[in-house]
Order: sequence, then structure tokens, then C-alpha cells
Amino acid sequence: MSKFKIAWLPGDGIGNDVLEATKIVLDKLNLDAEYIHGDIGWEFWCKEGDSFPQRTIDLLKNVDAALFGAITSKPVKDAEKELVPELQGKGLVYRSPIVRMRQMFNLYNNMRPCKAYDGNPLNYKENIDIVIFRENTEDLYSGVEFNPVPEDLQSLLTTISKNFAPFSNLKRDEYAISCKVNTKKGSEKIIRAGFEFAKNNNRKKVTIVHKANVVRATDGMFLETAKEIAKEYPEIIFDEANVDAITMWLLKNPYNYDVMIAPNLYGDIVSDLVAQLVGGLGFACSGNIGDNLAVFEPSHGSAPKYAGQYKVNPIATFLSAKMMLDWLDETEKAQKLEEAISLVIKEGKVRTYDMGGSSSTIDMANAVAEKL
Repeated sequence: MSKFKIAWLPGDGIGNDVLEATKIVLDKLNLDAEYIHGDIGWEFWCKEGDSFPQRTIDLLKNVDAALFGAITSKPVKDAEKELVPELQGKGLVYRSPIVRMRQMFNLYNNMRPCKAYDGNPLNYKENIDIVIFRENTEDLYSGVEFNPVPEDLQSLLTTISKNFAPFSNLKRDEYAISCKVNTKKGSEKIIRAGFEFAKNNNRKKVTIVHKANVVRATDGMFLETAKEIAKEYPEIIFDEANVDAITMWLLKNPYNYDVMIAPNLYGDIVSDLVAQLVGGLGFACSGNIGDNLAVFEPSHGSAPKYAGQYKVNPIATFLSAKMMLDWLDETEKAQKLEEAISLVIKEGKVRTYDMGGSSSTIDMANAVAEKL
């Protein structure tokens, strides 16, 4: 019997390409694992009306971790048209399976390390090393949305909110509402995860990203929660910044940031910006981490135009696998993998198209495997 059971979730587009490459690397590491395929993604929405089938949910209840490739998402109205004819008109509504997974399994911590490796021609500056903790289950990704707006909701808002007055006379199909829902418990969990990481990894500074000067209720609660938790970590410098300002300061001086913690939407935006500072989405790894399960994935999308061409950079997925190894307490293998990736980048002999080369996804996998 294998030591670990790992759900293998290629998903859509290039997801299969990058996971195939990652399997080459994991096999060379001799990870004692059983890899169990799981169905997820656009194909299953089109055929079954469910992009996250119950059989895959059941699989995730019985594994140690999961490695996920990529997902295709389309607007709700376009998604309905893609269903097989017998499922059209049945009121099925598409939701991203990865968002559903995060909420269903309470994978509240979306951890996104962004590190500049020596020799990467795409580095904005050398030696950038920032880790972003993005709350993963709440905020504007909560799925509480209305279009058209129900009559009773419109009536209630007209009664209780003076700020709603400009919208109160609109027809209910002339506007839409998305609710930003943040909880005290959710805020505490992600903020504490970031501070604990900083404490355990000798990180000197934590920056909270928010917009509490405008979004006073939800972001205000997030910021005040952070200030209270920060008092428990006096050895760590506590900082805060508005989300709009932080995009400017990161470009001006990325070395001023170490660990960043943000609500869901801001964390998504800022982590993509920081990923570009260290080479782009081909180097952007992430982990969706809960108390009992963690699902690791590259931050890039499914890039369907490249599917099956083995053209894209798999390093983001390799680094996500490195995060998975750390989660499984296979720290020695995790370190070996990162060192091998670093050596291949520094040598510069094998480079995918985004790095200015012509090497394939599999070429990169073989090059990293040779260093292990």
C-alpha cells in the first residue's frame, strides 16, 4: 500500500499537459504515492451539468492531498448554451468548481509564494521573495449574487439603506448585486495563518491589504481583526496598505514586502501582480489549504488554445508540487525539487516560449528530473 493517496485532477486545457510533466518529476523523486484520477472541469459541465461531480467530491474526502491542473470558466449565460441539448433549459447554473471546492472543504488559506529564481530572464528584479496569504472562501467570491434583483431585496434595501436611494427606482433587471461577505472567524483564520508562517519561517514583516477607508464594514472588520492578532506577535513588524496603493508600492520597492495577507479578491489581484514580478504565471504556484485537506495548483488558467501542444511552462505546477510535498511532511523531497528547478532556471539551457526559448513542457520536466 502506498504511503500517500493523491487526487489527480487535470481539469481543462493545458491542465493535462502540466500535470503529465509533473508526474515525470514526482516519479523521479520516488514519492511513495497512489495517484487517483478525478473528473473536474468544463467537459463534465457540458456532458453532465456538473463541473464538480459527486464522485470527485467523494474522492477528495479520502485522500491526503490533491494536485490540480487548470479550469475553464465562462459567463453563466454562455455556460448554459454549452450543455448537451437534453440538459438545456433545466435551470442549471455554472459555478467554478475550484471555488466550490474551496468552500465545500473549507480550504480557507490560499497561499501563494512568489520567488525570483536566479537566471530567470523574466524577473522584474532579483531576490524578490514574497508570500501572499489570500482568504479563500468568503468576500466577493461567496457566490451571493442577484441579477435580476429580487423584489423583496430591493424593497428591503430601499428601507434600510440611504445609500441605496440612487438605485431604488431602477427596474430590477437594470442592475445587479454581488454581496461581499466576510466573517470574523474567516478573517481570524487567514490572518493567523499568515502570522504563524512568518513566525515559523523567520519572516520579519506582515502587511495587511485592504480598502477599509471606503469598504468600511467588511474591510474594516478584517483590518481591526488583524490589528488585534498582530499584538500576539510583537517580534513581527505589522504594516497595512490600501489595495490600490500597494500595487504602486510593489512596483516601486518590492523588497519592502515579506508576507502579505488579504481578503479574497484583493489577494487574487495582488498575487497576480507579484507573480509577474518573478516571471509571470508560469512561475506562480499556490495551495488551497484547510485543516484536513490541501489542493495545490498553478495560478494560471487553462489556455485552451495551447492544450495538447506541450508548449507552456510547467514550473508553476512543479512549484505547486513542491508545496504539496511540504504539506505531506516530505520536506527533503520538497527541497530537492526546488533546488533542481532553481538549477535548470539558472543554467538557462532549457527554456519554454515564455522564457524566450523553444523547449517543450516535457523538455522542462526531463531537465528538472535529471537534476534530482
